[in-house]
Order: sequence, then C-alpha cells, then structure tokens
Amino acid sequence: MEEKKPQSQWKTHLQRWTVNTLAVLIASNVVKGIEYDTVEGLLVASLLLGMLNTFLRPVLLLLSLPLLILSLGLFILVINALLLLFVSWLVEPFRVDGFGPAFWGALIISLVSLIANIFTGTGDSRVSFRRTRKKPQPPQRDDGQGPIIDV
Repeated sequence: MEEKKPQSQWKTHLQRWTVNTLAVLIASNVVKGIEYDTVEGLLVASLLLGMLNTFLRPVLLLLSLPLLILSLGLFILVINALLLLFVSWLVEPFRVDGFGPAFWGALIISLVSLIANIFTGTGDSRVSFRRTRKKPQPPQRDDGQGPIIDV
C-alpha cells in the first residue's frame, strides 16, 4: 500500500468532512426534528459525527454482529441513528428530537454521503458499469455423425 503525502491526507480529510457536513445539512433540511442553531454548531456536529464514525462505529458494528447478520445489514441504520442522537446530546446547537428523526436522518446522511463520495472520489465507494457481450458460438453442424456410444 502506498503512503499518501501529508498534504493529500489533509485534502482527503477536508473532502470527507465537507461531504459529511453537506449530508448533515441536507438531512436537517429534509427531516423534521433535526435542527441546528448556528453554522458552527453544524460544522462541529458533522466533525464529531465523522470522528465517531471513524473510531466508535467499528466497535459497535463488531459488538452487534449477530444483529447485523440477522437483519441483513439493516441494523447499521440503527447504529447510525444512535450515533446521530449521541452527537445531538454532545453538541448543544445541534438537536435531534428522537429516534425517528435520527433514523431518517441517518438514512439520508448515508445516501447523500454515498452519492457525494462517488462523485468526488473520496471514501471507498465505487460504482462501475460494464457491458459484456456474449462470444458468438460457432454454428453447430448436424450431419448425423454424432458421438458414438458403445453399449
């Protein structure tokens, strides 16, 4: 694995923070029950959410592995909602009114982040489309000379 230069690491972190902030901003405008008082509150909340997603989320995913398997991965949305609620508890100018808004906000944040990461090239999200053609089969000759089977 190739090491990144410190300048490109900062650029990547800044891009991820920007994407995360955009996603939280869209979620707060779409979901009733997610609000922020100041832009600074929004920036701090998105930074803290990104840090929790980096450090705490993998531990939560490991601890909830049986539930993740049983729900076919949908329990990740519950974990994301709980993290969003935790951020609202820590950052006063950022509010989430309950689990319902946190769940829908987490869903919107995930979708917006996925789409934005695809367009910016940050994160591990990749989408590729390939069109393959079937190789033409040579025409089969039926001259009555099929395989011989001795019985």
